[in-house]
Amino acid sequence: MNNFVKDSVSQTPIVDTVFAIVNRAKEAKKALGPEAVTDATIGSLFTEAGELAALDCVFDSLKHLDNKVLASYAAGFTGNPDFREKVIDWVLDGNSHLYREVIATPGGTGAVAMTIQECLDPGQTVVLPEIAWGSYSLMAQMNNLETETYELFDGDHFHIESLKAACRKTMEKQDKLVVVINDPCHNPTGYSMTRKEWEQVIDFLNECSRRCPVVLLNDIAYIDFAYGQKEAKKYFSVFDDISGNMAVVVAFSLSKSMTSYGMRCGAAILIAKEPQIVQQLKTVFEKDARATWSNVNNGAMAMFVDVLDNHLADYDAQRLAYVDLLKQRSELFLKEAGAAGLKHYPYKEGFFVTLAMDNSLRDRYHEALMEEHIYTVKVNKGIRVAICSMPLEKVRGLARRMKDILDRVQAA
Repeated sequence: MNNFVKDSVSQTPIVDTVFAIVNRAKEAKKALGPEAVTDATIGSLFTEAGELAALDCVFDSLKHLDNKVLASYAAGFTGNPDFREKVIDWVLDGNSHLYREVIATPGGTGAVAMTIQECLDPGQTVVLPEIAWGSYSLMAQMNNLETETYELFDGDHFHIESLKAACRKTMEKQDKLVVVINDPCHNPTGYSMTRKEWEQVIDFLNECSRRCPVVLLNDIAYIDFAYGQKEAKKYFSVFDDISGNMAVVVAFSLSKSMTSYGMRCGAAILIAKEPQIVQQLKTVFEKDARATWSNVNNGAMAMFVDVLDNHLADYDAQRLAYVDLLKQRSELFLKEAGAAGLKHYPYKEGFFVTLAMDNSLRDRYHEALMEEHIYTVKVNKGIRVAICSMPLEKVRGLARRMKDILDRVQAA
């Protein structure tokens, strides 16, 4: 057959392992009843009643917007001015004072994709964590990019030496460095870096910037569910120490922060010490936005502004109740995992805990779990457990069951 797409693109069909396992879990619940199934697949926040969490104040705000607001295009390709201003205020929270601009995007995904596709040329390499959201690699593949990965952990802390090695290897073959760090509340391990670890990263990337331009992409999708809340945003002040040959792109997601997953709204915050760097990124990102999606959901942007201007107390109270619930679920799972001897990567906060193992064991273990109607998601070097979507009664006793199944798999 003749080729009707570009020659350079992979035509291997996409296999979305997350949605495939989610569907298997749904079928099991239909056949056996929900009480017989443990569904640890869903990467969204659920209530204790097993329903998708949707903050009332957020959707009450949306429903009270004028229909003409919901139907309208945004004010421009970069998003509405009040939305962009509110993103700066809410996300950075006064912790960074460099030059910055905001581009509205369809979810945090839009911000990540835009950075990967516009900051590197085909054939170049992007530096990614080896345990990560799978779409990073897919984005690289679709833009004809290579990937270089770094190990996330050295014991119970961030593996700065592995990051350094990956960056140095990449700089040997190209004159630009684009590095992705998903922090805080890393997907899928739940790790959050310390300020000292961030300082080490910025010090090293400044060193790299003496050789070539550096772009740091900081994916903060889950930041508003960090247990430290405002404390979790203070590391942004470290960005003020970047060199004049470096830029930071912060990828922000309303999907998580506003529990509005399907509304597809987020932002790319462009930060640099030199205004011309910010302007260069803004010009290219704005054109990319116009050429790719043209306009971001106007109602979602208006809702975000309204919630923060007029319903902030309700928003904080409702969101923090779920932060507390996440903390209860994670503490219970980790306590029981420790008692059972179930090994996991360092977890501090967030939606997921990831069990640590090699990929060969992971594959056998994953199947064995499903035979016992425990549904999880495979990631590189581990099994992701979505504590965000499991009520406490489902979390209780799960680690012990999982360890017993793991022991049987290893003994076979």
